[in-house]
Amino acid sequence: MSEPRPYTYVTLSLQPDSAPHIGVSSHTPRLKVRAGLLLSSPRLYLDFASCEANVHISTTGAGPVTEADLTLARDIFNAAARYLADCEQLHAEQTADDKDATDTAA
Repeated sequence: MSEPRPYTYVTLSLQPDSAPHIGVSSHTPRLKVRAGLLLSSPRLYLDFASCEANVHISTTGAGPVTEADLTLARDIFNAAARYLADCEQLHAEQTADDKDATDTAA
């Protein structure tokens, strides 16, 4: 079985009388994540970037931090923590399965 190849794809859905919907799916280890503060505004940002796509998240209307912005930041933090925990668990299970398969074959 061959190794999965990284990829990113973007979809844009347009329907009459509806706001456009953009979807970005990134399946690559080459994704860079950074957070920072633009001093000229000042405005916070969170950036997900690869050579295929960029996703930027910032405060509501690029303005002062609101309660909704705080809620979103907490939701992102919690989702990232869950993603990390699930990745660590699956990696440990897959590594154990690979070791068992190697031991059985030997």
